[in-house]
Amino acid sequence: MTLRWYSTVIESTDHQALARWWSDALGWEVMFEDDEEAVLVPPWARELGPKLSFEQVPPGLVFVRVDHEKRGKNRLHLDFAPHTSEDRDAEIERLIALGARRTDIGQGPDVSWEVLADPDGNEFCVLSSRDQ
Repeated sequence: MTLRWYSTVIESTDHQALARWWSDALGWEVMFEDDEEAVLVPPWARELGPKLSFEQVPPGLVFVRVDHEKRGKNRLHLDFAPHTSEDRDAEIERLIALGARRTDIGQGPDVSWEVLADPDGNEFCVLSSRDQ
């Protein structure tokens, strides 16, 4: 049996606003949105999805509404890396201009990644540039 990574679910008290923020941050499309959830997919997923085998279809991000605020550090977070042709620091500044903020989760000063938090406080990392 093969499992497919279908989605990553993120809870939010304003799931639609957070989904739109991540849509802007990643350049992904809002595929579905209602009062309970919002779903993002990469823009190429709709075109390539039908051509790929089940386990190759890329995962989406699902934002669900909850009544409670985030408390404490994430136990799971997302890592992102700009391509080597991109300016990593400019990308970090773009995310901050969208509403992210730098955050300290104990990473220390000599790490090769920057820890940011989205407008709801969910931590994510921007790694050094990668070719793939």
